[in-house]
Amino acid sequence: MEQHDKAGTRGGGRVLAILLLAYIFNFIDRQIIGVLAVPIRAEFELDDKTLSYLGVVFALFYSTIAIPIAWLADRKSRVGIIAGSVAIWSLFTAACGMVQNYGQLVVARMGVAFGEAGGIAPSYSLIADYFPKSRRARALALFSLGIPLGSALGIFFGGWLASHLSWRSAFVIVGLAGLPAALLIKLLIRDPERGALDSADGRSSEPAPPLATVIAALARIPSFWLLSFGAASGSILGYGLIFWLPSFFNRSFDLPLSAVGWFYGSIVLVGGVAGTWLGGWIGDRIGPANPGRYALIPAVCFLIAAPAFALGLFAPNMIVAWLLFTLGQMLALAWLGPVISAVQHIVPANMRSTTSASFLFINNLIGIAVGNYFLGWMSDRLKAQHGADSLQYSILYGLAFYVLSALIYFVASRTLSRDWFRG
Repeated sequence: MEQHDKAGTRGGGRVLAILLLAYIFNFIDRQIIGVLAVPIRAEFELDDKTLSYLGVVFALFYSTIAIPIAWLADRKSRVGIIAGSVAIWSLFTAACGMVQNYGQLVVARMGVAFGEAGGIAPSYSLIADYFPKSRRARALALFSLGIPLGSALGIFFGGWLASHLSWRSAFVIVGLAGLPAALLIKLLIRDPERGALDSADGRSSEPAPPLATVIAALARIPSFWLLSFGAASGSILGYGLIFWLPSFFNRSFDLPLSAVGWFYGSIVLVGGVAGTWLGGWIGDRIGPANPGRYALIPAVCFLIAAPAFALGLFAPNMIVAWLLFTLGQMLALAWLGPVISAVQHIVPANMRSTTSASFLFINNLIGIAVGNYFLGWMSDRLKAQHGADSLQYSILYGLAFYVLSALIYFVASRTLSRDWFRG
């Protein structure tokens, strides 16, 4: 145990840095579509609802393919699967810049989804085998910094490249830039023994059970479903905002595309990094003594995030808007470290990839598909009443999903201690 623990911990920093780099490119490639939606919508003459189908198709394809890939990762090389996934999503992102019509763009985004489906759940499992339980929430929070960092960079560079070159060039450049990360993963990361840092004798866990066994086990764990649907409800707004706020700032605040990139990108960067790291740090500080606190942290944060975003939508000036949106962004991403860590701890090590993929299936299927579509659909519905401000009110009404998420997490905080795996 001691030797493996030392080796795993010693190599953990390098592994985490490389996986974080890949995750940053994951979210650059995934979220660049938000800022590029403005010129794409104009070129292909789309309404908001039709534009939102990009997110729906992405979510359906991503969520469906992620579970079988994760099931394979519980049996085969996680490193090989992650490296291949990074290469695939990078190439398909570049392909998005070569499309000639909206239908081709939808197909290219399906390819991005296929690649991204194989990267995240195996990474969660890999990180859990490099860091002991006492440090996992922080390690997973550090890995999750890829979300705000990648989203912010996608907004920064997407807006700049689209303004100075074209939206097509933006896709090609950021897509090809991700390929070196795949090579680093393949060459510099080894696949450690599964569960060796969890067992008393340092031996790895039993071989992964059949998929049906994992699903049957999860069906009997109430906390899994509460954590999944709590995350999904919050992600409806999380993914919806990252897709639609650039358009909101362009329409309601009259910001040009280049200014949107810097304004919203800085909100995502500052608020997202602070919230993601803070949530993981607090989780490691107060969670081990009472596992229910891993769910209590996002419950409280979402209850405060909703009014912060609501006030930001009607801020009197850009400075006040930036402060309120940054506070909201910080609180809205504080769930990542504690909740993802909790998901790793409610099942044995040989089920972690499949369990993480099942969690992500629910989170992304509902979060991306419903979030992108709901805000676009609601915006079109409110045009008669609110005109050019319809997207503003669509986002306002959608904040109810943060309140719903908080309520679900409050319930989860009462079940986690009972469902915690202590094998």
